Amino acid sequence: MTKRSRVTSPMVKAFRVFVFTSLAGLIMAGAVAYKFFTYPETFGGSAQGKVELVIPKGAAAGQVARLLEAAGVLEHPTLFRLYAGQRGAASRFKAGRYEIEAPTTPRALIETLVRGASEELVAVTVPEGKNMLEVAEILGAAGIAGKEPLAALAMDAGFARKVGLPGPTLEGYLFPDTYKLAKGSPPEKVLLAMVRRHREVFEALRLRHGEGAARLKQVLGWGDPEIVTMASIVEKETGQPAERPRIAQVFINRLTLPSFSPKLLQTDPTIVYGCTVAPRFLGTASAACMQFENRIRRIHLDDKENPYSTYAHVGLPPGPIANPGRDALAAVMTPDGSPYLYFVSRNDGTHVFSANRAEHDAAVVKFQRGGKPLGATTQP
Repeated sequence: MTKRSRVTSPMVKAFRVFVFTSLAGLIMAGAVAYKFFTYPETFGGSAQGKVELVIPKGAAAGQVARLLEAAGVLEHPTLFRLYAGQRGAASRFKAGRYEIEAPTTPRALIETLVRGASEELVAVTVPEGKNMLEVAEILGAAGIAGKEPLAALAMDAGFARKVGLPGPTLEGYLFPDTYKLAKGSPPEKVLLAMVRRHREVFEALRLRHGEGAARLKQVLGWGDPEIVTMASIVEKETGQPAERPRIAQVFINRLTLPSFSPKLLQTDPTIVYGCTVAPRFLGTASAACMQFENRIRRIHLDDKENPYSTYAHVGLPPGPIANPGRDALAAVMTPDGSPYLYFVSRNDGTHVFSANRAEHDAAVVKFQRGGKPLGATTQP
């Protein structure tokens, strides 16, 4: 071995070490870069199928990454957090209950969490003829919103004005229908959806039955609020769709025929409403109503302090007594033109209609008194 080769050998060795370490560094850097580059589209985690996951309100990106890893839908939570930060999404994750289809990729997870959890919708049916307190109970039982907050808002005069309704409450304008609503919805959002539905249906009916609505305006001076009030009474009086136009005609006849006086509608559901629901938003109940026990007695028929009683006051009550459906609203706009002034239940869900008092009394004796004659105290 020459002297020159002994001098240069350490330098060659050092150069080789430098080259080796540099190359190793480049390979490692390339591997990291490749990992980071391909990470967004790499399926990760051990879970398969649908995975439920709850992201709490205010969770930071690191906490979200750990929850995803714990749920088995993510690997390398630190890399996920860095990737989310690089995309500007780390502070945009939305809280909620998620259902994630695994396996999935970090890119898909970020897009899902930024978009937010889908609302859990519940189908709930509100039948025709329920009053606003009953509607609140139905919605509350379905978990849509709290029963008491719903009832309180439905009876809030300020809210009624805010949504453009004519009365002090939302009674009559909570359209009966099947709704798909999210559990835990704000009461305002729920009630507005029902009022909007009422307006959609009512406008369509008025467009279809414009002549009938115009005739009510001409003959009785009725606008939309009076039509809704009458429809609420029709809704409470019969569950038979075929009878609704005839019952509407009976009440219109009572208000328009000169031979019928005084102009009393004499419909029991108005007394019941005035004694059970109205005191909740009026803040007061008559002495007779305070003795109401789900049965109408003479004191209730004579009770002039019940503003909703159509036995004690002529014409329509101050507002709707329930929330009418499409058929009842249409029936008021299209009464059947019959001459009847009275009707009495057959006790089978249908009614007997009469054009005069004698016929009506005979029907009452037959169907309500089991053949027992009427006494001297019979109602007019």
